Amino acid sequence: MTDSTTEIRAAVRWATGVLAAAGIASAPVDALVLAAHCLGVETSEARRLLVLGGAELPQGYAALVAERATRVPLQHLTGFAHFHGLTLLVGPGVFIPRPETETLVSYAVAAVRDSGVDTPAVIDLCTGSGAVAFAVKAEVPSAAVYAVELDPLAHGWAIANRERLGLDVEIWLGDARTAYEELLGLVDVVTCNPPYIPADQVPVDPEVRDHDPALALYGGSGDGLAVPLAMAARAAELLKPGGVLVMEHADVQGAGLLRGLSASDSWRRADDHPDLTGRPRVTVAVRD
Repeated sequence: MTDSTTEIRAAVRWATGVLAAAGIASAPVDALVLAAHCLGVETSEARRLLVLGGAELPQGYAALVAERATRVPLQHLTGFAHFHGLTLLVGPGVFIPRPETETLVSYAVAAVRDSGVDTPAVIDLCTGSGAVAFAVKAEVPSAAVYAVELDPLAHGWAIANRERLGLDVEIWLGDARTAYEELLGLVDVVTCNPPYIPADQVPVDPEVRDHDPALALYGGSGDGLAVPLAMAARAAELLKPGGVLVMEHADVQGAGLLRGLSASDSWRRADDHPDLTGRPRVTVAVRD
């Protein structure tokens, strides 16, 4: 296919073949999403045009497909990631939010609503793009939501998302282990999707291995739990008695994380919960 204006049906068929040959399991979807991006329309509209036929794709589609075939993340090419009803700006230097993290948001929102406080305080540690913090704020506008991110590049993406979404979330640049000293013992809910990949387990997918920032991936120990447990320790300092920590983990880490929490006298109770696929995904712990 040449990089000239091309009928959408033929172009998407060609792109699907190219992406499938590159080992991309979502090739048909990615081909359609890139077509929608080129046309400046929603994916649903691109799908309608694909069915009707006759519509033409502008120049540039072939180049985008070629980039995706090298395993550049789809979201880097479109500039957006969809998460819990929000459309977030993403790109190089920030972790792309995953659908499974919406489970964390659901438990966090429930904890915020159950807090019994008119203006509950929520802190999101390791915020990255701000996905969790913004999702909680969008669901519970009365909450005072704070977030912290260590990496300046990711922090910049979070600031850009705040400006785009118009959601009032304070975003601090710095180490989560020392963030928000003025809120120690005053917070109702702490959320955290920390880096948790074991240090020696390099991801297979090039989109993750080569494009997600290492700071957002690796948990700092052989079991990947060093950073999550450090974040849990900070959460214990921030939370008021009865406050709730909601933390994501890998599907094989639930038992280990619960053991780590039980080794501390900070937690009254801790339970693990599955995501929508049934895999262990989110730990919810109540501050003693």
